[in-house]
Amino acid sequence: MDNLSKPGAIGIFDSGYGGLSVFKEIQHLLPQYDYIYLGDNARVPYGTRSFETVYNYTKQCVFKLFDLGCNLVILACNTASAKALRTIQQHDLPTGKKVLGVIRPTTEIVHNFTKTNKIGILATTGTVKSESYKIEIHKFNPEIEVFQHDCPFWVPLVENNEINTEGAHYFVEKDIRELLQQSDQIDTIVLACTHYPLLLPVIKKYTPSYINIISQGPIVANSLRDYLHRHQEIETLCSQNGQLAFYTTDDPTDFESKAKIFFGQPIAASHISV
Repeated sequence: MDNLSKPGAIGIFDSGYGGLSVFKEIQHLLPQYDYIYLGDNARVPYGTRSFETVYNYTKQCVFKLFDLGCNLVILACNTASAKALRTIQQHDLPTGKKVLGVIRPTTEIVHNFTKTNKIGILATTGTVKSESYKIEIHKFNPEIEVFQHDCPFWVPLVENNEINTEGAHYFVEKDIRELLQQSDQIDTIVLACTHYPLLLPVIKKYTPSYINIISQGPIVANSLRDYLHRHQEIETLCSQNGQLAFYTTDDPTDFESKAKIFFGQPIAASHISV
């Protein structure tokens, strides 16, 4: 690590609001640290954009968090983790800076949940097309068979606070049915988008009770705690005053009104340009 680096907040990045569901779990488990959340709401959604576009947008936001003093940034976004993380890690990181994603923590432990070795992935179109979950799961557990299905309507349903509407029930039931039609032995489903846990009551209604449903927030929070414990040289560069800051590339008033759905408490946000 760079000896000249000063301790700073842990950065949490997402294309919009979904990462707040992960941030909530991180902040609950590790409340002592300072955090800066950045949502690129002006350019959401990322899920249908090209690899190059997602990479460029993600890099811009990550470097904005570096400019704000962050030494460690978490991509609390599956699409950014799938399409941008590896390239940023390999080619773009300044000395003393680290970027982590949400896919690896999930794929490292998913074998603990399945007995049939048949796992379903529900995700955005971009994450499914990236094949990131298949690739990462097979790295750790080549015997596991992975079935994927994209759910393009789930994010707008959540962001428009239409979780309990007739439309939400229609699309959730349809998408789960289509995933499970790929194999009758699927016994574990990963919600591979940070928006999806907000639909959990609806998802459970249309999912057989014997199937494990995995949300990423607690997994990522535990993984970060372990990472900081194993990498003391990084942990010492994470300031500990329990302070939170929220930024959005769009209208902060609109961001504040929707953020409470994901974060579970009111927040105050500021506009930022990247």
